[in-house]
Amino acid sequence: MQMEGRWGVGFWGVMVCLGVFVGCSFAQGDEGNVTAVYIVTLKQAPASHFYDELRVMKGHHVRGNGSEGMSRFDKPRNTAKTNRRHKPYIDRVHDSLLKRALKGEKYLKLYSYRYLINGFAVLVTEQQAYKLSIRREVSNVVLDFSVRTATTHTPQFLGLPDGAWAQEGGFDTAGEGIVIGFIDTGVDPTHPSFSDDTPDKPYPVPQHFSGICEVTRDFPSGSCNRKLVGARHFAASAITRGIFNATQDYASPFDGDGHGTHTAAIAAGNHGIPVVVAGHTFGNASGMAPRSHVAVYKALYKSFGGFAADVVAAIDQAAQDGVDIISLSITPNRRPPGIATFFNPIDMALLSAVKAGIFVVQAAGNTGPSPKSISSFSPWIFTVGAATHDRSYSNSIVLGNNITIPGVGLAPGTDGDAMYTLVSAIHALNTTTATANDLYVSECQDAGNFNQSVVEGNLLICSYSIRFVLGLSTIKQALETADNLNAAGVVFYMDPYVIGFQLNPVPMKIPGIIIPSPDDSKILLHYYNSSLERDDSLKKIVKFGGLASVSGGIKANFSHSAPKVMYYSARGPDPEDNFLDDADVLKPNVVAPGNFIWSAWSSGGMDSVEFLGESFAMMSGTSMAAPHIAGLAALIKQRFPSFSPSAIGSALSTTASLNDNNGGPIMAQRAYTNPDVNQSPATPFDMGSGFVNATRSLDPGLILDSGYNDYVSFLCGINGSSPVVLNYTGASCGGPTLNATDLNLPSITVSKLYQSVTVQRVVTNVAGNETYSVGWSAPYGASVKVSPTHFLIGGGEKQVLSVLINATMNSSVASFGRIGLFGNQGHVVNIPLSVILKISYNNTAG
Repeated sequence: MQMEGRWGVGFWGVMVCLGVFVGCSFAQGDEGNVTAVYIVTLKQAPASHFYDELRVMKGHHVRGNGSEGMSRFDKPRNTAKTNRRHKPYIDRVHDSLLKRALKGEKYLKLYSYRYLINGFAVLVTEQQAYKLSIRREVSNVVLDFSVRTATTHTPQFLGLPDGAWAQEGGFDTAGEGIVIGFIDTGVDPTHPSFSDDTPDKPYPVPQHFSGICEVTRDFPSGSCNRKLVGARHFAASAITRGIFNATQDYASPFDGDGHGTHTAAIAAGNHGIPVVVAGHTFGNASGMAPRSHVAVYKALYKSFGGFAADVVAAIDQAAQDGVDIISLSITPNRRPPGIATFFNPIDMALLSAVKAGIFVVQAAGNTGPSPKSISSFSPWIFTVGAATHDRSYSNSIVLGNNITIPGVGLAPGTDGDAMYTLVSAIHALNTTTATANDLYVSECQDAGNFNQSVVEGNLLICSYSIRFVLGLSTIKQALETADNLNAAGVVFYMDPYVIGFQLNPVPMKIPGIIIPSPDDSKILLHYYNSSLERDDSLKKIVKFGGLASVSGGIKANFSHSAPKVMYYSARGPDPEDNFLDDADVLKPNVVAPGNFIWSAWSSGGMDSVEFLGESFAMMSGTSMAAPHIAGLAALIKQRFPSFSPSAIGSALSTTASLNDNNGGPIMAQRAYTNPDVNQSPATPFDMGSGFVNATRSLDPGLILDSGYNDYVSFLCGINGSSPVVLNYTGASCGGPTLNATDLNLPSITVSKLYQSVTVQRVVTNVAGNETYSVGWSAPYGASVKVSPTHFLIGGGEKQVLSVLINATMNSSVASFGRIGLFGNQGHVVNIPLSVILKISYNNTAG
């Protein structure tokens, strides 16, 4: 079967690339030329830029930056419907260019990007890529790269039921009419979190959305509805590499991983869905904006992750379909090369999405806690780190000597106060089938290895080794072994070679516990071994004397302090380039709940063996934090339809909380091992502006707004960027430029302070008339003065704030301050201030 282009994939085999481009793989042609997927952009503006120049819809005039004053009805939403001739024309332009540039040669075009980027993805040799790059119509040629994926109680922790939802009319209207697009691993359309079966209050049809649902055997007709309004999949780049497994990865929008279903339900899952896992009930689940609509663009897969060419195609389609928000719980596998991290196909496609009025949310990455580990770079992207919330599940085992050992495990406890005999797996072997010399028999993976008469009615002790971390052994299989042997429960001790591994709570149908600490595991084993009675002459155990009971870990407790920034959450400062120079941009923007998050799980989800076959799963990561923000952004968009993407980001940032639920500073974990011991107060490079405050974000008082033209001026201000900006945006850099410090962001970050700098911020009042007083705390090693210190501002009016920062000492250690605007009507606006390198005087000779 021939595919789009001159020839089919079947002509080439596949070889793995071991060169400089991490995660890539190439195909080998019959002429021996190594080929790869390249993303090619043309100089002619894409459709979104063409139709964005001047639009008058519903009586609103869109101003020049393409985002200010724009409602969700103002955007070029129905290009697919109303400009059908334009799409084939763009495709013909791409095909014609390829034919002229690669006369008679073999190639394979994978995608035509029509809306956000005018370009295409194509499988060619390096020599062919060069031929394309020198064509006058071509602006940029970039090698494809790989990417990877980075709730029952969090609505209550964020105050939604009595706060933000109440302000929107209740959960049954929260987010209604807003479409959130998810670039992820797909969705399970059968999950009740995405049902539109609400006869008392039917879902409306979002008129501004023009997407479709693919129909396949895995994703049959009727999978979509008024809740799940669109679903597509993108895998052309993966297919050309020969790594796409249609059986495991599903050539459809169906989620064979689980990650995409989980993230979509966090943001927009229906309200009040019972969470039942391993036969236990854990409450009812709800998304942050339970009445918003879901559109799924599958571009990541269980077996290999994903590739930029497919992700860009997904982003392009989502924007063309008319989504209001894009949520990406994905990050690149490597820092983008070139003169700045901002110049990569994904970020530049998202810049065009922002121009079209779409709010873009991205996970910060799970590469913390080291500095500069952030994997989301650009100021037009809202980057989210992960923090805890106040719910936890604790389990424990009480030994016969009255020692209590803490552990994890979503498991029932043993009956009442009864104590049960402890039996180690290595002391219960069926000698006809196994020996104690078997290295893995202690992991309890095969019931046939054990003597049921020894185990029955007792607590079976199993080891948790590195094989569980690698997925070679599973808790689920060990539980099945214990159940088949009629054990009273199972106790896992941590192998001493598993150092620093953090365990998520694991569901268990029978009483059980995992002891995550190697030191606590030694206490268990010492007690057990000292309680054995042996017959040395017979070389056998005659009595198992150790006793224990398991408390159980099904019931949640809400007593610990929260939030705190998780150790894995990626940190700033934002690296501007591969030399790790610091950008004057604050990342992350905020933190949100990301640890131990219950949410929907795909019936075919293979990402977590422990939740296989379950309809809900508990997961952790910045992947879980980002969709919290996507859902909250939908509530803001619903309340303020004319807010630009940066206005939404400002509302979330300036209202964020700085303190935990006990009134103390938010803490940040600083180490992978013993993270709760290695922690200190969080800085803006850990938590951005702070922990998101859902209720306050719906009434921010003042906002700081930026537009597309501002971001282009900022990019033009990067040394040597003019040709790259022209390549990606079609904009010339002849006019005034902006430093990053001059972008009207809701934060101020100065990476190099030479003596002094003055920056300005412009605030816009989105509330009623109010008088504000201004206060600030200066970063250590610097002084700050803000003017004016008081101002009266009317509704819709703007006020310029001038901020003078002076270095008072020489230091290369980052320090932090804050500017606060305090309104007499109760509004509080926080602007974090970060300064890294400080030089107070010029010490070079004149």
